Amino acid sequence: MDLGLKGKVVVISGAAGIQGSIGETILQNLANEGAIPALIDRNDRGFAYVESIKKKGIDALFCKTDVTEPKQIEKAMNAIIEKYGKIDVIINNVGVNDGVGLDATYEEFMESLKLNMVSYFLVVKHALPYLKKSKGNILNIGSKVALTGQGNTSGYAASKGGVLGLTREWAVDLVIYGIRSNAIIIAESWTPAYDNWIKSLENGEEKLKSIVKNIPLGNRMTTPQEIADTCLFTISDRSSHTTGQFIFVDGGYVHLDRSLLTDDDN
Repeated sequence: MDLGLKGKVVVISGAAGIQGSIGETILQNLANEGAIPALIDRNDRGFAYVESIKKKGIDALFCKTDVTEPKQIEKAMNAIIEKYGKIDVIINNVGVNDGVGLDATYEEFMESLKLNMVSYFLVVKHALPYLKKSKGNILNIGSKVALTGQGNTSGYAASKGGVLGLTREWAVDLVIYGIRSNAIIIAESWTPAYDNWIKSLENGEEKLKSIVKNIPLGNRMTTPQEIADTCLFTISDRSSHTTGQFIFVDGGYVHLDRSLLTDDDN
């Protein structure tokens, strides 16, 4: 299916994660569709990713940016506009489950909000004049933690809850401009960061088995590729009448009744 993304300038934050991360997987899929990715990230991997994409004959731009710094976000967005003169899509993908709980300081809590939510606001704020011209759209990457909680992660939970609020607010606020706003909600996805977390636990293998057992569809984790596929469809014109939606790519983890998952069934 041609998603019609060729030549679209797609700003994506948090796209310079380790190879196989959600952001990097979305990035590579954008390039494969012929979109023009504009990366905003603090990691120097972004330079190598852009060079690799350019070798495929696709233009791309990396703006090294600490998204907790408003001036750096503004500078990055200005650089994107200076080069391309337009923005068609925003994908806000930054997210670090940083363990900022009730024992954290005020400063630590605010830093978590700045990273995981305020950066979303600032990227969209600076892109808005150009989204209005292109009648573009916004896709926020969310987390089940906003809805289910997790424990000892107040900053991340508050941020991701706020991201869902912003998604709906922007859908309402921008509908008069034909701008769509949606969120993808992820539960348990096997990424390099998840692998590292499991390996850090004393009982990691047992923990992993208990998590996977409670994912209804296939008793397996969602792959980054499955998330990327849904993201690309959602930002494309193939999803042109979808706005204000929370789209769950989670194998039924959040909504399906756990009583269906008996040992006999598994």
